[in-house]
Order: sequence, then structure tokens, then C-alpha cells
Amino acid sequence: MPPRSTPRRPATLTGSVTRRSALLLGRGISSQPGTYVLAIGTSAAFGAFTVAVSRVLGWATDTVVVPALNGDADARGRIWLAGGALALVALSLALSVAGRRVFAGIGVSDQQAMWRRGVTRQYLKLPMSWHRRHPTGQLLSNASSDVEAATNVFNPLPFALGVVVMIAVAAVALFTTDPYLAVAALIVLPLAVLANVVFQRKMSPAVTRAQELRADVADNAHESFEAALLVKSLGTEDREERRFADRTDQLRAANVRVGVVRAYFDPVIDMLPSLGSVLVLMVGVWRASTGAVDTGDVVSAAYLLTLMAVPVRAFGWVLGDLPRALVGQERLARVVDAEGELALGFTPLTRTAQGAALRMTGVGVEVPGPAGPVPILRGVDVDIAPGRVVALVGSTGAGKTTLVSLVPRLSDPTTGRIEVDGTDVRDLAADDLTAQVVLVGQQTFIFEDTVRGNVSLADPGESGAPTDDQVWDALRLARVDGVVCDLPGGLDAPLGERGSNLSGGQRQRLAIARALVRRPRLLILDDATSAVDPRVERDILSGLRSHTDGAGPTVLLVAYRMSSVALADEVLHLEGGRVVDHGTHGELLARDPGYRALATAYEQESERRAEARADALDDEAMAGDER
Repeated sequence: MPPRSTPRRPATLTGSVTRRSALLLGRGISSQPGTYVLAIGTSAAFGAFTVAVSRVLGWATDTVVVPALNGDADARGRIWLAGGALALVALSLALSVAGRRVFAGIGVSDQQAMWRRGVTRQYLKLPMSWHRRHPTGQLLSNASSDVEAATNVFNPLPFALGVVVMIAVAAVALFTTDPYLAVAALIVLPLAVLANVVFQRKMSPAVTRAQELRADVADNAHESFEAALLVKSLGTEDREERRFADRTDQLRAANVRVGVVRAYFDPVIDMLPSLGSVLVLMVGVWRASTGAVDTGDVVSAAYLLTLMAVPVRAFGWVLGDLPRALVGQERLARVVDAEGELALGFTPLTRTAQGAALRMTGVGVEVPGPAGPVPILRGVDVDIAPGRVVALVGSTGAGKTTLVSLVPRLSDPTTGRIEVDGTDVRDLAADDLTAQVVLVGQQTFIFEDTVRGNVSLADPGESGAPTDDQVWDALRLARVDGVVCDLPGGLDAPLGERGSNLSGGQRQRLAIARALVRRPRLLILDDATSAVDPRVERDILSGLRSHTDGAGPTVLLVAYRMSSVALADEVLHLEGGRVVDHGTHGELLARDPGYRALATAYEQESERRAEARADALDDEAMAGDER
């Protein structure tokens, strides 16, 4: 029986702003309990030692400083004792500050790592349909600026919570000294709360807009970088610059708005302790004149309130960062709580020497549309025997890519079943499925790594990593071993960003080698040889039949060249999301007018591309002769 997974607590926070703020802070602390116990504990020690400084200062004033100024010789002898007491408390204060900052920094870093791992893990679990609905810039923003926004509030939080001890001890000390002084000193706290209520209402919409624009700017920049060749070749640099400048100007305006709101809030918070000090001095002078308190009591209270400016500011920092933290957390929760995650299967897929059997029964796919679900595939039935090479042919938009992406479970069908060796792919263990069913797409991604790293997708020496001999075998089968031999370093040759030092056809052949090194039993090529020379493509497809002791993998081939289609054992003609006919290439040419028209069009397009390549080679040769 598969292990039962415990339900995951939703990351989305609900309720009022106050409740969501409390939940955000509480969950953050509970995620790193040991670290925050130490951070808050050292901060509490800081608060206690701060109050101790004020009490020692008051004691020194009454028992040492004032008597010494009046000529008391014994008081002059106690100067060193008073200085030593103040130095000891100050040293303890410094150690508590260092501990608080170290542990608070560790807590924030751990939370950021936790969120980034969670977001990335969710990215990997969600189906491709979800990724297509979310621009890359937004996903980058979620994993970077949104994580920082949601966690930066935890930098001042241990300080703010720890100095609650300072406020509590200070309040007790003030009330035991004189209730009037206490009221004058503590009146700043409700004023700070009132200022924060106003601040929250102004800050939240401003921060929300700024975070959204950060994602837009990242997305715009990503598009410009990805389309660098298009932009340079068509000379649209000025247009791209205007688009980016427009987005950045909007972000600048939003950040200025956030800064303006913060600029009003911070001075108010900083002003409150000074206002309290004035009130304490006024009340203290009055109470001292009546003999209710001593001069040292007034000095101690005034100094204590000066020290309380720090905790008031600490609360101000927390309250100031909370609106941005709530917005960042909300944006992260949309990813972490996103639905559509594919349920894991646990049935093993036995590896054998022959290819895998593939069967599709009543497969249908629907996508959301403005007027309701839109069918992409309808009632597709396919039965492919082990070791067969089957070509999938159809006009643009027929649903070919959607169909083949269902086999390795990039997404699940809306209706019907897809079985590999008689087992529904939804029930198969993910590791077995990805190891034995491999998809190679037309858009090939090459990592900025060595040839070996790109083919094996593993670090050297890693458990289960392919050996160099296995990598070379895959390269030879993909007809790209000669290219790698010519590279300086061979398997250790570094490839540029996205394989910039390789041609399009070489990148595609390297991607095929990446698939073959895994020894797949079912290989899906989604127009994966479109940039490969037809003769090389024929050699690759022919070699697939006999690369493992005469028994090759089952191959499902999305092809546009009739030379490739003719090599297949069977052809499936897909139109309008349905399989309208199947048989050999010759049989379909004879009886299927739609396929015959499609084949003619493919032939003409192949001839046009061949002529274009030949002309390009002639131009290069002429240019070389002229040089």
C-alpha cells in the first residue's frame, strides 16, 4: 500500500489585516523555533540590561554623583564602584546585541531558503499547463523579490518582541517610582499604534502595486533577453528600450509612492519618544518641586524613556515592513497553494530489453475558454506494439504536441486512459516513468555546462550517473560524436549559454543523445530533428532500431519530413484533435486525400528548405573566395 501523505496546511492567510499579520509572524517563528527562541531570548536580555543601566545610573546619581559634588569623601571613593557596575552592565548589553543580530539573521536566511525551496518544488510539481498561464518574469519574481518581501519583517521582529521585556520592566519601574511619571512616559505606545493603523491603510495598496510591477519588469527584461536575436536582426532596439523604460518608470513611481508613505510614518514614530521625554521632564519638574520624587528618579525616568525610543522604533520597523510582508506572502501563497499538481503513482514499470507498449483509449483534453471548455483532443485511440516506430502527422493545431506530452505525464488527459505496458501512466512510479519514457522536443535547451554534464544531467561520480563510455555510445547513436570530438576538451568542452557555440541541428542531436543515454523503452520525438540534415536524420532513425542488441525502443515520432515519415512502421493522421486514419505511409497516400495533400505540402516545404540551405552554403563559399 502506498504511504499516506499528511495534508499540507494552506499557505494562504485569511481574516482581517490584524489576524493575517499575527498568522504570518506566528508561522514564521514556528518554522524556526530554536533559532527564534535564542534571538528573542537575547533580545529580552538586551531589554533587561538596558533597564538595568537606567537603574544603575539613577543609583549612581543619588548615592555617588550628587553626594560627591556636595563634598562627601565616602561618595568620591565609590566612583570606581559605580563605574565598574556600569561597565559590567554595558558589556552584558553588547553581548546580548550581538547574539540577537546573529540569531535574527540566521532565522531570516533560513526562512528565505525554506520559501525558495517550497516555491521551486511547487514549480516542478505543477503541470506544464499551469506554467503556460504564468509568465516567466512573475515566476522569477515569486522566487526572489516576493520571498524577500515576505521575510524581511523578521529582521527587526526578535528585537521588537524581546524589548517587550524592557517595556514591561520599565513600566513596573516607572509606576513604582511615580504613577504620574509612568503615565507621561508610556503615553507614546497607544500613539504609535494609532499611527500604524493609518500607515497600514495607506501602505498596503502602494506595496501591492510595487510588487506587481517588479514582476512585470522582470518579465519584460526576460523577454528582451530571450528575443535578443530577433531584436537585433529586425532593428527593434528602440522599441524594446521604450517598453522597458515605460515599465521601469511605472515601477519607479510606485516605489516613490511607497517611499512617500514611509517618509511620513518614520518621522512620526521617531518623534514620539522625544515627545514623551518632554512630558516626563515637565511632569518630573513638577513632582520634584513638591518633594514627591528625587532628582535621581527624574533622571532615571528621563533616561529610561530615551532608551525606550529604541523599542518604539523597533515596533515601527516591524509595523512598517508588515504591509509589504503580507503582499509578498500572498503572492507566494498563490504558487504554493496552486492546484493542478499531478498525483504521484507507485506502480513500478519493469525494465526489459525490448521497447514498451503504448495504448491510448478514449483520450480527450479540454482547456478553459471564455465561453466554456475548449476541446483539444477528442476520443483518441492508439495502440502501438513494442519496438514499433510510429509517425504522428497532422496540420498545425491538430493537437500533436498535446497528445505526445500526455505520455510522459507533463499533464493528464481530461478523459480516457494512457497505458504503458498495460499500466495507466497515472499509476506508474514517477522515477520509472521518467527513466523509461523520454520526450525530446523541437525547442532544445542546452545548459551552460560541459558536453558530459548536458548529456548525463549528473555530476561526475554521482550515484547512477552514466559512464563516459555510455555517453559516447549515445553521442554516436545521435550522430553527434564527431562534433564533440572536434570540440576542445571533448566531453569536458564547455558549452555556451543555451549551447551558443553549437548549431541548431547539433543542439537537437545533443538533446537526442541526452535521451538515449537513459536507455528509454519509449522515445518520443516531437519534431526533434527539424534542424538536422535529412541524411543525418535518416541515419539516426535507422540506428534507433538496433542500438540495444537488435531491439530498439518504441518510437513515437512527430515529423514534418516525408523522408522521416516513410521510415516509420505506421503513420497516424491527426486532424481536429482526432485520429482520422492510420496505416503505412503508402496506404495513407492511396486512400486518405487529406494526408496526401499534407504530404505534398511537406514535400514542397522540404524542397524549399533544402534549396535555401544550398543557397546559404553557396553564399558562404563565394564570400570565402572573395576574402
